[in-house]
Amino acid sequence: MLLRSLCSTPTISQCYLHHPHRRHATVISMAKQTDDQVSTTGVTETLAIAGGLIANPVIGWSLYTLKTTGCGLPPGPGGSIGALEGVSYLVVVGIVGWSLYTKSKTGSGLPNGPFGLLGAVEGLSYLSLVAILVVFGLQFYQQGSLPGPVPVPGDQCFG
Repeated sequence: MLLRSLCSTPTISQCYLHHPHRRHATVISMAKQTDDQVSTTGVTETLAIAGGLIANPVIGWSLYTLKTTGCGLPPGPGGSIGALEGVSYLVVVGIVGWSLYTKSKTGSGLPNGPFGLLGAVEGLSYLSLVAILVVFGLQFYQQGSLPGPVPVPGDQCFG
């Protein structure tokens, strides 16, 4: 935004001294928003926000359970909790992959999205990925293996 002073003196204090009745400025031009700056949230962004807001806490719960018990989340009724756990890992890997792809093509990460939620989900997904690598690494180092995605008979976890 450009402002035009109504005073011709070089400094504001001199302007007020010489012209005390002219203490306001007028707007002569305003920047217009370009089409590149207009943010429209598409279906992909909305799904990424919703999926990420659900997946990141589920992964936190899963990693805590894995670290404290040596097993992932229990299958739950009809396998629903186990399925949610597996899908959550896929969602986080998908968001991080989308972010890395966007970063390689545009030089910046994902757009902030409405209320900054997509940017927050992107950041949480990177943190979850780091936590996954740390906890899986510790689990493999201490136990020698990771629990399988599907319980098998005789397995220490839900088998």
